[in-house]
Amino acid sequence: MAGGAGTLILILIAVFLGVDPTPLLQQVATQAPAQRTPPPATGGPADELADFVAVVLGDTEDTWKPIFAANQQRYVEPTLVLFNGQVQSRCGFASAAVGPFYCPADQQIYLDLSFFRELQQRFGAPGDFAQAYVIAHEVGHHVQNLLGIAAQVRQRQQGLSQAQANALSVRQELQADCFSGVWARRADQARNILEQGDLEEALGAASAIGDDRLQKQSRGYVVPDSFTHGSSAQRQRWFLRGMETGDPAACDTFAADTL
Repeated sequence: MAGGAGTLILILIAVFLGVDPTPLLQQVATQAPAQRTPPPATGGPADELADFVAVVLGDTEDTWKPIFAANQQRYVEPTLVLFNGQVQSRCGFASAAVGPFYCPADQQIYLDLSFFRELQQRFGAPGDFAQAYVIAHEVGHHVQNLLGIAAQVRQRQQGLSQAQANALSVRQELQADCFSGVWARRADQARNILEQGDLEEALGAASAIGDDRLQKQSRGYVVPDSFTHGSSAQRQRWFLRGMETGDPAACDTFAADTL
């Protein structure tokens, strides 16, 4: 997907964040379409969070639609699936333990709301903008799927060693982090969404789910060859690159000599 300065350089496979939140409830998923105006809430915390997720998702649409239009392409909105405990997608069965994920087969973003409680309580990354960063990251996977890049990446991974495939996955995930930053920059320029402390919240979330930090917490040591999403420092660095430039072309992690 090479091109001029205005061309998107998007290479990413749709994979999940790889964290381990605990489910709140054990019940089958319920679906809700992505929309600009969130559905009416009944006043509970789960309803408020669902409303927030829908608003953020709608805001990402306001960002990516003109980016696609500038490249003579049409942005197709993803569908949001909120679930508790477990869910069946066209990519297979998943529990809340996999964390938020995007399924390219059905173009849906799957999110167990309990993940955000885990993000705050277990991983020490509180705040609305920490949650927004995660949602925008998954939208980044959708963007790249629309451009037909996910299949190219999967093809590249065939025949690679596990370490080589992992290294490719790291670059894919860091690019999604960068696209999350692109959304934040452009949304703030267009709609003045950022408040004091929001950037720190996003960086805190990026650090909290870095492979090195998660491995250190779970096993007490770090194995870089097994990384699939990038270190805390790398995830922060690429989010900031997107945030500072607002340019998807600046997110070409595959051309970077160092991450």
